[in-house]
Amino acid sequence: MATPKSRPRDGYPGRALALILVVTVGLVALMFGTGTTKPRLGIDLAGGTSITLTAKSTDPKAISKSNMDIATGIIERRVNGMGVSEAEVQTQGDNTIIVNIPKGGNQQNAADQVGTTAKLFFRPVLAVAPSGVTAPLPTGTPSAGATGTPGATPSAPATGSPSASATKQGRPASEALAAEGASPTAAATGASTAPSAAATGAPSAAATPPSAADLTAAMTQGTVPPELTAAFAALDCSKPEVRTAQTGADDKAVVACSQKPENGYYEKLALGPVAVKGSDVSKAQPSLDTQSGAGWQVQLQFNGTGTDDFTKITGQLATQAPPNNQFAIVLDNQVVSHPEVKNAIPGGSAVITGRFTQTEAQDLSNVLGYGALPLEFVKSDITTVSPALGSDQLKAGLVAGAIGMLLVVAYSLVYYRGLGLVSIAGLLVSAALTYSIMSLLGNAIGFALNLPAVCGAIVAIGITADSFIVYFERIRDEVREGAPLRPAVQRAWPRARRTILVSDFVSFLCAAVLYVVSVGKVQGFAFTLGLTTALDVVVIFLFTKPLITLLARRKFFLNGHPWSGLDPKRLGARPPLRSSRRRNPSSAAVKEA
Repeated sequence: MATPKSRPRDGYPGRALALILVVTVGLVALMFGTGTTKPRLGIDLAGGTSITLTAKSTDPKAISKSNMDIATGIIERRVNGMGVSEAEVQTQGDNTIIVNIPKGGNQQNAADQVGTTAKLFFRPVLAVAPSGVTAPLPTGTPSAGATGTPGATPSAPATGSPSASATKQGRPASEALAAEGASPTAAATGASTAPSAAATGAPSAAATPPSAADLTAAMTQGTVPPELTAAFAALDCSKPEVRTAQTGADDKAVVACSQKPENGYYEKLALGPVAVKGSDVSKAQPSLDTQSGAGWQVQLQFNGTGTDDFTKITGQLATQAPPNNQFAIVLDNQVVSHPEVKNAIPGGSAVITGRFTQTEAQDLSNVLGYGALPLEFVKSDITTVSPALGSDQLKAGLVAGAIGMLLVVAYSLVYYRGLGLVSIAGLLVSAALTYSIMSLLGNAIGFALNLPAVCGAIVAIGITADSFIVYFERIRDEVREGAPLRPAVQRAWPRARRTILVSDFVSFLCAAVLYVVSVGKVQGFAFTLGLTTALDVVVIFLFTKPLITLLARRKFFLNGHPWSGLDPKRLGARPPLRSSRRRNPSSAAVKEA
C-alpha cells in the first residue's frame, strides 16, 4: 500500500505566489476593462474649490445622520443645477459637509450659494405652461372637455372633472392633496384638462407652423397676472442657470420652473404669494397605501400655525378650476410638485398622492422634511486652487515618491545585494495593488487622491521596506549562528512575522484613529496609510516569504554566493557546534592499560 506524500517542511510557496499574482493581474485587468486607468484627483491636485460646511442648530438632536444626508442631497442638486458638472458633496464626521467643485463652471456663484439654508414654501398656482416647446405636444388620452379634430378651431377648455387617467399637455395626471384618511381615488381625480390647442391634433399641412411663443401662449393654463406677463413669456426653464435664478418676495406673485422635466420638457409656473411656510411642516414621511391600491404617498403633518394657514388656503383652492386649484411646493425657487386640492383639508394632516414610486415618495418627503429642519451651515473653510498650481503640486508629489523609491532600491541593492531584488519585486507588487485599488475606488466610492494621500503613499514605501528588512535581518541572524539557509529561512519567519504584524497593527490603528477624528484632506492621508499598511501584510505573507523560500532552494543563495547577500563568511558566521566527538576505542584501551 502506497504511503501518502508528506507535506514539505517549507510548505507550498508556489501556491501563495500564484494567488497574489492572479489577484494583482485581475485588479489591473479590471482597471483597464472599466476604463479607470487613473485615480481621481482631488481639488488640490486637479484645481478647483473645496468648501467645508459645518452644521449648527439650537436643537442638538436636529444634527443627525438622516438630516445631514438630506442636506447633502439638497446641496448636491443645488450645485449641479448651477451648471457645475462632477461636483462632489459628501458628509464627513457628524456635522460636516465637504463640497468639492472641480475646475470649470461658475465656481464663484456655486461657492456663494452653497450652504445657504434651503427655502421651502407652499404657493397657489396661477398659471402653468410648458417651457422651450417648439412643436405641438402629444395629448395622449384627451380629457373630457378637450376634444376636436385636426384643423378645427380650438375650443375653450372645459372645467369639469375628468377621470384619473386624464392628462394635461401630454403629462401624466398631476399629484393630488387630500385629507389624511380620505379616498385616494377621489383625491387623484380632477387633473387639469388638456389645453384645447394641444387636443386639436397636428395642424394642417397648409397651415403656417406656429412659433414657440404662440405654442406656449396656446398651451398656457390659467391667467398670468399683468405684472408677471413679460417675465412669464421670457422665462426659458430649459436652461439650468435660469431655473435656479428665479427669486421673489414672499408676499408677492412670482414665476418659477419645475425642478424636473416631464415628458421631455420643463414647466414654467406663475405662483401667488406664500400661503404656508416650509418651517410649519412638523413631519413628512412616505407610506404605502395597500388598502385602496393608490400606491406610494407622502403624509404631511403641520404645526399650529401651519394647520391654520393650510386649512384656509386649501379651502380657497378647492373652489377653483384647474390649474388654480393646485398647490405648488417650492424649494429653492424651483417647483418640486404642484398637486391639486379637491376639498378643504382641516386638522393639520394631509396626504399627497400621485402614482409615486418608492424613490419619488422618499425624495418628496425629504424635500418637505428638510424645510422644517432648524439647520444652519457655516463655511468653516474655503480653498481655491488653480489648475496650474494643482498640476505643480501633483508633479512635486510624484517626484518625491520617485526619489523615495529610488533611494530604497539603491539601499536594498547595495546592502542586501541579491536579496535586494526580492525587496524591489515586493515594492513593485505593492505599487501595482495600491495603484489599481485607488483607481477603482475612484468610481466605486468617490475616493479622490489629494496631496495628503500622496504623502501617505510615500510613507508606505518605508513601511513596506521596513517589513522586508525585518525578515532579511532575521534570516541573516540565523545564518550567523551557523544554520544552513533553508532551515534559517523557516526559523527566522516566526520571529519576523510577529514583529511585522505588531508594527503594521500599530500603523493601521493610528491610521484608523486619524481617519475617524479628522476632517477634510487629512482623511486622505489616513485612508492611504491604512490601505497601504494592510497591503503590506498581504505582500509580506503571500509574496515575500514564499519567494524567499523558493530562492533558498537555488544554488546561488543556498551556497551563499558573495552577491547573494547571504554569504556566511561576509556575515561572520560561526562554524556549527558539535555536541560530542566520537572516541577511538583502541586509544581508549591503551590509556586504560
